[in-house]
Parts: sequence; C-alpha cells; structure tokens
Amino acid sequence: MRKTFFISAITLILIVSVTYLAYAWGFFGHRLINKMAVYTLPPEIIGFYKANIEFIEEHAVDPDKRRYAVKNEAARHYIDVDRYGDHPFDSLPKYWGRAVEKYTEDTLMAHGIVPWHIDRMLQRLTKAFADKDYTKILRNSADLGHYIADAHVPLHCTKNYNGQLTNQNGIHAFWESRLPELFSQDYDFFTGKAKYIDKPIDYIWNIVRASYAAKDSVLLFERMLNEKFPSDQKYSYEQRGANMMKVYAYDYSEQYHKMLDGMVERRMKEAIISVGSFWYTAWVNAGMPNLKGIEKVTISEEEKKEMEREDKMWRTGKVLDSSGHSDE
Repeated sequence: MRKTFFISAITLILIVSVTYLAYAWGFFGHRLINKMAVYTLPPEIIGFYKANIEFIEEHAVDPDKRRYAVKNEAARHYIDVDRYGDHPFDSLPKYWGRAVEKYTEDTLMAHGIVPWHIDRMLQRLTKAFADKDYTKILRNSADLGHYIADAHVPLHCTKNYNGQLTNQNGIHAFWESRLPELFSQDYDFFTGKAKYIDKPIDYIWNIVRASYAAKDSVLLFERMLNEKFPSDQKYSYEQRGANMMKVYAYDYSEQYHKMLDGMVERRMKEAIISVGSFWYTAWVNAGMPNLKGIEKVTISEEEKKEMEREDKMWRTGKVLDSSGHSDE
C-alpha cells in the first residue's frame, strides 16, 4: 500500500530527491494497453493471444528496456512533428524512402521515426505469421503494441516533449504515467472489435495527427493549473519499495485530469483498438494461418537470452542513445 504525505520545505532538505522517471504510458500503461488489445481480436486468433497473454502483457515494455541495449532505439518511440515547419503534415512524406530522399536518414533519426517504424513492425509481424514462427509472432506483437501506444501520446509528437521549453519539466511522466496510474481504474475500456486496416500507413499518420493536435491542450492546461494551485501542495512523496519518490500530488493530478476532460482515457482506448487492429491486419495479410489449438508458446533459448540481456542492461546500464526524448 502506498503511503502519501506532504513534506514541508524544511523536511525536504533532509530527503534525497529521487527522480520520477517514466517512459511513454509508463510500464503500467503499456502493459494494460497490450492486455486489453487481446480482447478486441476475432475468434480465429484470440485463443492464441489469450493463451499467451502474460507474455504479451509483460513484454509490452521491452522496447523501453531496449533503449539500454540498442543504440538507435530511442528514435523509434517518437516524432518531433514541429521540427518540420509550420505545416508539417504537408511537408512530411508518408513513406520512409521518400522521407529519406527529402530529409536524409540522419535528420529523420534525430527527430524521431515512430510512424515509419510502426509500418516496419507491421511487416515483421506479417512475416512472422506467414512463417508460423510463434515466438516471433509474440515478440513482434508485444513490440508493435508498444510503438503504436507511443504514437498515441501527444508529447511524443513535439520537440517540447517534457515541457522543457515552457518551464514544465516533468509533464511527460505526469500525463502518461501518473494520471493513468491514479485514474484508469475508472476508465471504460470497451472499444469494440479489431478491424482490418486497408491503408496502414494512412492510419498511422492519422494517429500522429491526432496526438499532435492534442499537445497544445496538454501543455496549456497544466500551465493554467500551475499558476493558480498552491506551489507547496503541487508535489508529494510516495514510498515505492525502498525508494521515496517525488510525485505530483493527488489533488493536483485530479484537477489536471478533470481539465483534460477525458483525453487520457480516449487516447488509451484508441491505442487499444489500434493495437488489436494492427495485429489482426498482420494476420490477414499473412494469409490467415490457422492458430486454433495452439497453446502457450515455449520461447526459444535464443530469444530468452536476448530478452535477458536487454533486461540486464536496463537494470544496470545507461541509455545508449541519449539524444531526442531522453529524459521523459
């Protein structure tokens, strides 16, 4: 049970501050999105996914851990749309090859490649289905779910990703981690059934457009609240395991959540149905291989070793590529 309390200014001097570090949706949010996406699937494949739901849920966070093991991983989680002029969606090519021709790969990597990487992951999952490589189906499904969920976060689509340009440092984890942890138990996650996506690349860019359109409200509402809320009540401390963690106080979080008027819930729900629909689309595009009767998959030793290596580097190492959204 978490113990929350306010700390006086004098007491703060005696406490070692611990940074509240979180990635998109936090581990809690990513796992929840992948788990709920399983229940959007049609009868032909839901059995396979339900039999392996623990893997899908647990490994929803692998791409974040991979930032400690793979040099260019960070860029796969975001895109700074506002780096591309006043009318970015008129400038940015939808397809990777054309984007590279226009801007160079180095420029794209510097500003994030999440929409193009989602398309790449869809192709990988489709191949895994076609090959009936059950381990890769699970790993690629978990990874694809992560990147799709990232694209639904407004602050993953702007250079002001952590409010660092507007004196709002920490807003990234506040919006996508703290708020879902506090209030998602009241969300309605009924999204309907996954649907086949005719034009995945258009679907992906529509996700990014919607996220980018919401970013101004995310920043503005928190700035408005900060101006009127008592500064000594904005933060509190929570005991989490052996650590004392500085977090946004419940009352501050609750007021911000109300100002957002359901935005976090809507983006989570849209992420859930999008993840399920991309999984379903990959299966259809692979020729709808028969997955009925397949029980829980035994992960290959090679894949286990790779996941263990990533996990170890995450627990003990540093992010290999600190460019881009490095302090979210």
